[in-house]
Amino acid sequence: MISLKSPQERSVMRENGRILAHVLAEVSAAATPGRSTAELDALAERLILEADARPAFKGYEGFPATLCTSINEEIVHGIPQASRRLKEGDIVSLDCGLVRNGMYVDAAVTIPVGEVSDTALRLLRTAKESLWRAIGAATIDHCVSDISHAIGSYVESEGLFVVRELVGHGIGRALHEEPQIPNYGQPGFGQKLKVGMALAIEPMVKLDDEPARLLEDHWTWVTGTGGLSAHFEHTVVMNEDGVEVLTQGGA
Repeated sequence: MISLKSPQERSVMRENGRILAHVLAEVSAAATPGRSTAELDALAERLILEADARPAFKGYEGFPATLCTSINEEIVHGIPQASRRLKEGDIVSLDCGLVRNGMYVDAAVTIPVGEVSDTALRLLRTAKESLWRAIGAATIDHCVSDISHAIGSYVESEGLFVVRELVGHGIGRALHEEPQIPNYGQPGFGQKLKVGMALAIEPMVKLDDEPARLLEDHWTWVTGTGGLSAHFEHTVVMNEDGVEVLTQGGA
């Protein structure tokens, strides 16, 4: 069942979104060659706790960290490690969520580490643009599948591919709520968008069209051929005057 958020709940989520955008901006700036993903995780956790919030991911179904750090062929849910250091030419997805005053927000950005290839830059541009096209499709009385179609059709037009095994989601009183939001599909299907809906829209885009694989750690998803993947995410709410991006500044 899809829950509609009250104006007061949306106000809390709005402030939480500003906090999370700041956290992701700081972590992104720190993601330089030689920095370990564990250091980035510690920074994210410190900033969240300093804001009187709580990490949304740490402990969620056993996940051991505050931040998901997914490098190159890793799509999502990469686990930070002291031994995993960023290298010049990597791209890294930084995915983070927090909860404060009972309301959750979630966002992600994929960034280049130093100088990266033209292929990587094209992937990042396409994935980021697909997120903004999806947000543009999120209008009152349109359907959830209109968001999905906006992502998939644009990515396909650019000669790239979406991850089909993972989806965006509703968010608010819990980290994951209904509806699910695939990154592909035909428009005009599913739940109509209504005032008070809160959504975590998250395109995951890759170079290959092979099925994604889950690694033995039971968290990290990787591309089928080892090609690059990029992930962008914003939490948005549907207001009376249209869609509002709560986590802007993080992507």
